[in-house]
Amino acid sequence: MTLTSTMRQRAIMHIKQKFDHLFDVISSPGFLNKEALGGEIPFFISTYKIEMGLEIDKAIKGLINKLETQGVSILVLNLYDITCEILESKGGMDRMFRIEKTKSKAKFLRALQSSINIHQILMPWIAKMIEDSDAKVYFITGVGMVYPFIRSHNVLNNLQNIAKDCPTLMFFPGEYDGHSLKLFSLLKDDNYYRAFNIEKVKI
Repeated sequence: MTLTSTMRQRAIMHIKQKFDHLFDVISSPGFLNKEALGGEIPFFISTYKIEMGLEIDKAIKGLINKLETQGVSILVLNLYDITCEILESKGGMDRMFRIEKTKSKAKFLRALQSSINIHQILMPWIAKMIEDSDAKVYFITGVGMVYPFIRSHNVLNNLQNIAKDCPTLMFFPGEYDGHSLKLFSLLKDDNYYRAFNIEKVKI
């Protein structure tokens, strides 16, 4: 859907309000100390409309800068960037381009998923990034860019034992109702109910 000028201005104002709220929540001692979670894992989701992806990317960068000036260090886990780094370490992107040209879509998808196997490769890679970091909060980005070979619910399920020491916030291009993820507001990713909608978190 194409946004009119007025709709876009309203959306930009909404993003500003959203990210002011995110800053207030994330910089609060209660959030950083994982208080009031009732024993649940410290996973949070912030949704947005895919049409506003560029504005969201800018807002995330601004939020990180603002938080770090307050002493809240952030580790960004950009799934697209991580995927590219993994593929480069396994023969380079040119290899995958050759496979894409010579194989069917199904075979290419299988080859890609094999190269970034979520259990054997992707999660250990992320675990190493977390181990090497002294961040207080983890941001997961690039979710839409790695669909369909990496699914957000699989990432969250497998991160539960890796990213449990610090709050983790996934920026999700779609909808989350507390029970299921709907990518791009069109595609049902799968059920996931262990994350909190950060928009509803009060300080």
